[in-house]
Amino acid sequence: MKDMMIGVDLAKNVFQVHGALRTGEVQFRKKLTRKQFPAFMAQQEPCLVIFEACGGAHYWAHEMTEMGHEVKLIAPQYVRPFVKRQKNDAADAEAIVIAARQPEMRFVAPKTVEQQSRAAVFRGRERLVHQRTADVNALRALLHEHGHVFPQGIQRLSGMKALVEDESSNLHPLIREECADLLAQIAEKTARIIERTAKLKVLAAQSDRARQLQTMPGVGSLTAIAVEAFGPDMAQFKTGRDFAAWLGLVPKQHSSGGKERLGRMTKAGQADIRRLLIIGAMSRLTWIGQRTIVEGSWLSRMLARKPKMLVAIALANKMARQIWAMLMKNEDYTDPALVVAA
Repeated sequence: MKDMMIGVDLAKNVFQVHGALRTGEVQFRKKLTRKQFPAFMAQQEPCLVIFEACGGAHYWAHEMTEMGHEVKLIAPQYVRPFVKRQKNDAADAEAIVIAARQPEMRFVAPKTVEQQSRAAVFRGRERLVHQRTADVNALRALLHEHGHVFPQGIQRLSGMKALVEDESSNLHPLIREECADLLAQIAEKTARIIERTAKLKVLAAQSDRARQLQTMPGVGSLTAIAVEAFGPDMAQFKTGRDFAAWLGLVPKQHSSGGKERLGRMTKAGQADIRRLLIIGAMSRLTWIGQRTIVEGSWLSRMLARKPKMLVAIALANKMARQIWAMLMKNEDYTDPALVVAA
């Protein structure tokens, strides 16, 4: 039944299902176990199935699509306003259907298995980096308690290692053993990070889209893979500005009465891509990167009158717009400043 909409509130073991027509008439409300849910949906005629974009939603989107259903995902923050007075699974499932009926509703594109796999490798590397940072900080703190102060940064690790291995230092033998154990853990995580980085570079080299993205200055293999793994189909954005806003690279608005008030960057979008774009933008603003900046270009004028971090965020916004244009036109990067100069 094409007019049927089925909202599903996902959980670990019990799913709440709410069926209604597009006009709003409720057809059924059911509570199903994880085993019962696929069998129940296989009995339904092809219809629109809506999930909240949460853990497991992309898996079930694949399963429902194979059954012939049309699937849409909605961000939880867009469902919350439609929950009636009491918060429970049945009310959540009903709110999902009500939210999906709104003509202006924004939906989340289901990820492919390929995207999920690349995202898993990317997130695995990020997890190892965070764990190594925690170990390095623990080592710094331990040495600090015994009179040896080191600045922050992984690049200081060699100095700490030399101190621990120096038999003439004043470290207690037990402290030396503990520090050596931390150094071994850091070395192990570093090796695994290098392995994951190499794997991501291979994945980037195998993708024409990732190769195309890397023609832009400041975009490396990690950023290209992040765009592939976490970015939706660019066709769902009308302009590059919409993609930059989706990433959270725009100022937060508090405008009213025709008066525009802009605040800090929203940070409301995809954090991995946004962070990597800002890092890539900062790399273009180093003393080496600035050699390639065309005199009189937008970037050179911004650097002359604005703080470097503000310029980096503005440049990351521009890079996001350029990424959208490159993918929509299927073209390699062309520096706008060079085009104007030509």
